[in-house]
Amino acid sequence: MAGPLVEPGTSFSPWVGLIFVFNLIVGTGALTMPKAFGKAGWILSSVIIIVLALVSYITATFVIEAMAAANGIIKYRRKDKKREDYIPRLSKLDETSSTSSSSSSDPYIPDTENDEKEKLLSGNTINYSSVRAAKKHADYFEITELVDMGQMASMFFNKIGQILFYICLIVYLYGDLAIYAVAVPKSLRDITCTYDSDAHNLSDNERCWPGADISRMNAYRIYLSIFALALGVFVYFNVQKTKYLQIFTTIMRWLAFLTMIISSVVYISQGKSSIKPAATGPFESIPNFFGVCVYAFMCHHSLPSLITPVNPKKRITAFLFGDYILILLFYLFLSVTAIFTFESDKIQDIYTLNFFKSAVLPVIPLQYFVALFPVFTLSTNFPIIGITLRNNLMALFLHENKLYHWTIRRLLFPTLVLVPPIVVAFVTTNVTMLVGITGSYAGATIQYLIPVFLVYCGRKKTERMMGKRWILHQHMSPFRHRIWLVLIIIWAIFCLAFVTVDHVLEGIHS
Repeated sequence: MAGPLVEPGTSFSPWVGLIFVFNLIVGTGALTMPKAFGKAGWILSSVIIIVLALVSYITATFVIEAMAAANGIIKYRRKDKKREDYIPRLSKLDETSSTSSSSSSDPYIPDTENDEKEKLLSGNTINYSSVRAAKKHADYFEITELVDMGQMASMFFNKIGQILFYICLIVYLYGDLAIYAVAVPKSLRDITCTYDSDAHNLSDNERCWPGADISRMNAYRIYLSIFALALGVFVYFNVQKTKYLQIFTTIMRWLAFLTMIISSVVYISQGKSSIKPAATGPFESIPNFFGVCVYAFMCHHSLPSLITPVNPKKRITAFLFGDYILILLFYLFLSVTAIFTFESDKIQDIYTLNFFKSAVLPVIPLQYFVALFPVFTLSTNFPIIGITLRNNLMALFLHENKLYHWTIRRLLFPTLVLVPPIVVAFVTTNVTMLVGITGSYAGATIQYLIPVFLVYCGRKKTERMMGKRWILHQHMSPFRHRIWLVLIIIWAIFCLAFVTVDHVLEGIHS
């Protein structure tokens, strides 16, 4: 799985955790949303994005519950192991000392046994033993140990389930890398080539620079080659996203998005835009918008790294709900201002490029800053995602305790990480299409189906190991009833089938 997004041993308040989750979710998906939003129509898009935000939040609470269940099982096993180690020592004591010691509270006896003894001994109106048992019960399920989704899959799924989990995650990460590999060179190409802000439908076959026989597509591929060589080399080593790099990318992100939103609002308020976007778009635009939205709300695979350090976690699901509301409003505000500022067919698949050499943003330094924003932020993320993909590929295909030649780990798997997304990027420059496909299939599986199976299997394993009463704990999802699990599965199957049928029909008619 992905490495920790925060440094090990770090602890922060729920408000700081809220900011981290916000920054995690609001990324590349936000740059592609305005175009998809405009094509689907602002009313239809608003309804879809609200529904998808709610479903994404529900499954995020499932991940938190699964994390708590994993923590409970780990702590229960650890205490049970201590008890097993203690019994041989206990048997060596004579009968007298054994009898006297049994009257005291043994720290190595599992809480279930202690609780039963206390129930028999307690006849008071106020059952203090129940209070202590409840406290111990809560301690088990407190999320104090980092258990990522890969570890949870190993704990809760059988071998086939683990393989399917890693396949879904790997496909999603490949899509992520392909999106980054297209977005950065495309931004550089459109900034450096001779560019007319009023001609958003420039052909890739047109010249990039006057006097040079280099097409825009070839210029894009030159930048892609430089990008692959400059950043791809890091996949062969180990790098981490440090706290200072996070701060830098966070500041860049906020400045860029606020610049785009404020400049659009000012442009509209001055009466310079007379655009009236369509309320509903063509039916065939819905599947792609669905994929973009799923991709834009993706955070589930990284939640363990962000939720575990939060202290206290008493109302973590409430804080997460507030975060989702803020992100939903942000996406709506960004997309609505975009479609009322630019014509829907002229909104680029990387929204930042709409502000380069545009009257909407008259300050030239800000034009370059906004246009180069994806270059800086996505370039810092590319090696991190590549290393994450490399580690997951090795987890799927290599045995943990077996020795392999250094070329397999150091050369073969990093190369397997880099080649497919770079090849895809050489073939297409359509970021919106890549985001739609990645979100529609691998993204929907990770965001909808995997959390459902994790929480269901986690409940079953908790009941089997620790007893039925242990299922209920402080981090259970507010949507704990089984009907929610069934509804999410039905929703996911419907969405995947809908997108697939649309792609098939589109292929037949094209």
